[in-house]
Amino acid sequence: MSVPRSVAEILREHVTLEVECIDRMYLNVYVPRLQSERGVVGFFRFHRGHAFASSALMDPISKAFIRALEAFAARERVPLLTFAPGQDKDTVMAEHRARFRGEEGVLFIGKAQEKTRVFRTEKRKNPTTGQRYPWIVRSTALVNHYYVYGVDRDFGPFFLKFCSYFPYTAKLCLNGHEYVKRQLAQRGIAFEALDNGILACATPRRLQALCDGLSVAKIDAFLRKWLHRLPAPFTAADHQAGYRYDCSILQAEFSLTQVLDQPRTGRLFFEAVIRENLDIGRPDQVQTDLRAPGDASDARAVPHARAHRRGDPLAPPRLQAHPDQAVPQGGSGPPDRDHDQRRPGLRPRQAAGEPRRPAAGRLPGQPTPPRRPTTQPRLCPRRSHSANGPAPAGGRRSAGPGLALR
Repeated sequence: MSVPRSVAEILREHVTLEVECIDRMYLNVYVPRLQSERGVVGFFRFHRGHAFASSALMDPISKAFIRALEAFAARERVPLLTFAPGQDKDTVMAEHRARFRGEEGVLFIGKAQEKTRVFRTEKRKNPTTGQRYPWIVRSTALVNHYYVYGVDRDFGPFFLKFCSYFPYTAKLCLNGHEYVKRQLAQRGIAFEALDNGILACATPRRLQALCDGLSVAKIDAFLRKWLHRLPAPFTAADHQAGYRYDCSILQAEFSLTQVLDQPRTGRLFFEAVIRENLDIGRPDQVQTDLRAPGDASDARAVPHARAHRRGDPLAPPRLQAHPDQAVPQGGSGPPDRDHDQRRPGLRPRQAAGEPRRPAAGRLPGQPTPPRRPTTQPRLCPRRSHSANGPAPAGGRRSAGPGLALR
């Protein structure tokens, strides 16, 4: 057996199954017309007919919403828990899921106090008459959030997190791999599952087609289904007036699962990755910018870092200030920017009829130069063989268990 010389060769010749899929999606769920001070004033004055807008009008809605959630838990015999500070919510979810025997339903509802954006009333004074009047302003507060953990027939485990204070924004978390596992099981397609992925499948092309079929319309229908089943803070009259929930992407993770033919090939892969990236952090590849944040006085300032000698300069991504939700941000903004729900909606970017690929160019397509292994191969051809299918050209497959790279 000839030992592969680079990451590109290993992935090109020893991958038995390759699947691209949406992994974890974290979505904003919000009412678009209630994301500004003017929209909140319009809701209370012109829609509900109050003489003025005040946070005092929000309290009865919040209390009624909380009572409805508690009544739902009692009626459906769903445990209502209070999360302890620092408690691992995924562990609690796993315990309740292990005891759940149904095909679909709510597992439990957990309550936790978290900081969020809210609207409050402050007293202002008319400079001419001296009369005081209420004014709606944006603020932040620690309020109770209700986590509704459930299992869906088509999407598997998920949770919806509702804020118990006006304007009652929510977050939806789902997993694309769990969706695909449910679809394969419903169609009777044999597969071997990983904890968060697929290790082997009888029909890889069908598997990839199901991954590509997780569309905007299906995610939106899934959200509407559970919003209809769960208690809502807004009335039917509010919905008819246009105060309806919409969703947008807060955080999206995409997965490329590549299953290697042998564990030995996996060891070679990691050794090749280390060997090909030894020079990334050398002193001649890193430069420092000592300017204060936001100081644009020196236009000749150098970039923060370089990938390698032949690469283009890369600036480090800007991260938001929340350590528990560190997602890349494209520009400047308040530190709690992830709580601002005014985002573009969930929309498909591909043209009609095109497969929805969560990621494009991949590693093993670029040929290896004769002198030095390639550090950044570009294009990966789509594989259609499975762990039990014919071996790829140039590679040998053993009958033992494979190794999945994700």
